[in-house]
Amino acid sequence: MPNLVPGATASRSCTISDEMIRAFAEVTGDTNPVHLDDAFAAGTPFGRRIAHGMLAAGMISATLANDLPGPGTVYLGQTLNFRLPVFPGDTITATVEVLAVRPDKPIVTLGTVCTNQDQEVVLEGEAVVRVNAD
Repeated sequence: MPNLVPGATASRSCTISDEMIRAFAEVTGDTNPVHLDDAFAAGTPFGRRIAHGMLAAGMISATLANDLPGPGTVYLGQTLNFRLPVFPGDTITATVEVLAVRPDKPIVTLGTVCTNQDQEVVLEGEAVVRVNAD
């Protein structure tokens, strides 16, 4: 398992668009008006629409699958602590860091965090994955 040593990191960034939020709502069926309706969202504590939290969390999945550990990675578990809302137009960076590698199995524990363009943590947690041992 090359590059899978404690402290190894990978990141990827994406700007959250209105189109992404609407597509996520359509695919998942989560049509909460806080995500889709400007007038409704204006009356919430956020004052405007927010992205689905799982849309940002999906960026962690993309980083794990494509970057570190990479292709063939399969989730075994993920904790998520949502810290701040993500708004349309925010640029979110997902970063994963290897915390531990099991010596007896192809299982890796990684710290996971998403930050916005102001370097504020919007989401953090920990992932346990099975890696492609080939």
